[in-house]
Amino acid sequence: MRKPANRATSKPRTQATAAGPAQTLFGGYPAPIKAKLLALRRLIFDTAKTTEGVGALQETLKWGQPSYLTVETGSGSTVRIDQVKPAANQVAVYFHCQTNLVETFRELYPELSYSGNRAILLDVKNKLPEAALRHCVALALTYHLRRKPDRGT
Repeated sequence: MRKPANRATSKPRTQATAAGPAQTLFGGYPAPIKAKLLALRRLIFDTAKTTEGVGALQETLKWGQPSYLTVETGSGSTVRIDQVKPAANQVAVYFHCQTNLVETFRELYPELSYSGNRAILLDVKNKLPEAALRHCVALALTYHLRRKPDRGT
């Protein structure tokens, strides 16, 4: 009989399987799209690691798109990434459309391009606006933490 794994850690962890369904999906994109999506994937995992309260992310497919969920803590809203179809030169970071996330992002970062109330659009040939994206992803991954009512006051 094996001892149960010690789950107590002082640092939040992120996890992704090397050959999971999302990883398999990345191989089907044209090289420039794949490179941009993998850069976004790294940014999402790095942001989760450095954002208090997020915990481990689960990488999965939702609607056929690489998706990142805060299943360990339930702290945030799902973040998805994909190529914008039929545009061959754009990718998007998608957020739940029934939140106020994209509305908030528009106020904070009017220089970014958006699609309705659901996505930040990015040109494949342009450099990622990393600081803005990290902040937006952090806000999404902690969305439910800010939505919880105060207790005890």
